[in-house]
Amino acid sequence: MTDVRAVPSSASYAQTLRVPFSMCDPAGIVFFVQYHLLFQNLVESWVTERLGVEYSELLGTRRVGLPTVRLETDFRASSRMGDRISVSLRVEHVGTKSLVLLLAVHGDDGQLRVEARQVIVCTSLDTHRSQPFPDDLRTALLRFCATP
Repeated sequence: MTDVRAVPSSASYAQTLRVPFSMCDPAGIVFFVQYHLLFQNLVESWVTERLGVEYSELLGTRRVGLPTVRLETDFRASSRMGDRISVSLRVEHVGTKSLVLLLAVHGDDGQLRVEARQVIVCTSLDTHRSQPFPDDLRTALLRFCATP
């Protein structure tokens, strides 16, 4: 990763939801893979809603990919059907072609359920090679990181 800006930032983005039956395994708890789907949905919403760059256009029209190349996840406590959870992200680092996100899931009681560190790389969907972030996305990322 080439440093453009190391940004331990306090800016965060979060969504709250109630755990649906479809996310649970036969033991009645959230199946671990579902957390990774929650994180992907959160990133897509963050890019579109908070950064103001339409995620579907990045991948579709603009042919810019944002694949996860590393995902470290620690599962701290279980979530069950009906629990209200908050899924959040913060930016740890923005590079020329990659960024590092810190993701977390908390229960309504504030208990940390899951935490993860995700590395995303900007790629061309035509060549499947890394490339610098498009200017509008880079500007939005840095603006987000500067938010108190």
